Amino acid sequence: MIDPAGRTLFIANRGEIAVRINRAARALGMKVAQAHSDADADMLAVRLADIPVNVGPPAAKKSYLDIDRVVAAAREAGADAVHPGYGFLAENAGFADAVEAAGMRFVGPTGATIARMGDKVAAREAAASAGVPTVPGSAGRIEEPEALAAEAARIGFPVMLKAAAGGGGRGIRVAESAEDLARLAPQARAEALAAFGDGGLYLERLVRNARHVEVQVMGDGARAIHLFERECSLQRRRQKVWEEAPAFGLRPEVRDRMCAASVRLAEAVSYRGAGTLEYLYDPLTEEFFFLEMNTRIQVEHPVTEMVTGVDLVAEMIRIAFGAPLSLRQEDVRLSGHAIEVRVNAEDPSKGFLPFPGLCSRLQAPPGVRFDTMLYEGYAIPPFYDSLVGKLIVHGPDRAGAIAALRDAVDSLLIEGLPTTLPLHAALARDPDVAAGRIHTQFLEPWLEANPLGP
Repeated sequence: MIDPAGRTLFIANRGEIAVRINRAARALGMKVAQAHSDADADMLAVRLADIPVNVGPPAAKKSYLDIDRVVAAAREAGADAVHPGYGFLAENAGFADAVEAAGMRFVGPTGATIARMGDKVAAREAAASAGVPTVPGSAGRIEEPEALAAEAARIGFPVMLKAAAGGGGRGIRVAESAEDLARLAPQARAEALAAFGDGGLYLERLVRNARHVEVQVMGDGARAIHLFERECSLQRRRQKVWEEAPAFGLRPEVRDRMCAASVRLAEAVSYRGAGTLEYLYDPLTEEFFFLEMNTRIQVEHPVTEMVTGVDLVAEMIRIAFGAPLSLRQEDVRLSGHAIEVRVNAEDPSKGFLPFPGLCSRLQAPPGVRFDTMLYEGYAIPPFYDSLVGKLIVHGPDRAGAIAALRDAVDSLLIEGLPTTLPLHAALARDPDVAAGRIHTQFLEPWLEANPLGP
């Protein structure tokens, strides 16, 4: 094990997660080198860094997604380790391998683990081998239309077409019939090819009114633990907008089975660092089915930190420098309930149109965690994701956390651009949300029935 103190961490990302990683690195006594494109020269993470390093033009393909540029930049900065954050190259096996080949430590799993768990078919096979339940579906990737039709008939409609090579809601279509399948498969294949460079598909049975529950794991390559689960069912276009920990309404027996299954799978693939096992949960039957593994830190990791007291980013940095897990499973305890809402620079009254602009005033409520990239006078560039911050609250129970969220959303002041705060203000007051009557298909019909005006 090498002490991270005095070492240099290169952050190969931008926005709020770069600021968050910077905070963890500082707490460990590290120096911080920060990647930035031409468009991000004045972002908060750059201002906080010891060593800003330009990695290219605004277009992500020519900067944050260019493996050779990023690895060269990290070496130029004298980095000892590279943290990829989430998105961009975070789940790119080639990037992980290139960082290690250049003599630096990759803060995350090995390239081999990323490759295995990033291929959805291989991940399902790994899950099944570890005794983790998977959604009934195709045994592997399917290339031919005739094979798709035959497999869908075997599984039974409705089915979900999913990209074999990636997640994030890309390449997904729901087919209610054979006619739907024939029409939607080319669309799904084209979207998967554009998003991941791989048009391979597989099929899963569609579980109606399912919830999205995920388990946080941490491993050191030999041993793994879980840090309980999160509820992520409030989604718009399969993108999460509200997350909480723990998931509500799970009987202890179900939680124990889900978390134990997650640890088994993490240890089976010799997992290193922070990772998340995503599950489809059927509240009627209490069945859960493995969906995918995210081999990186999650956007919603703060809610887990709030209910366990564990700094996940600091732990993954220590592990990257050779430390064993600092916690035993029995050391991890749940305390209260936490909720995170994603604050995006989007206009909810105009179909959530992205709205980059100038933050003229920023005032966060005292005593509330707000992970953000914003500062007063900062002009949000138009080239990247619209997420500008995450508001995280904690309460003694779910009702208390929702009450705290209402107050926090009402108190958070961001002027100069529209944000999704009106959405969260409305959701925090909705009786169905309060009662837990939600699922992954809840939000879009809710938005049609509850239009958010200017």
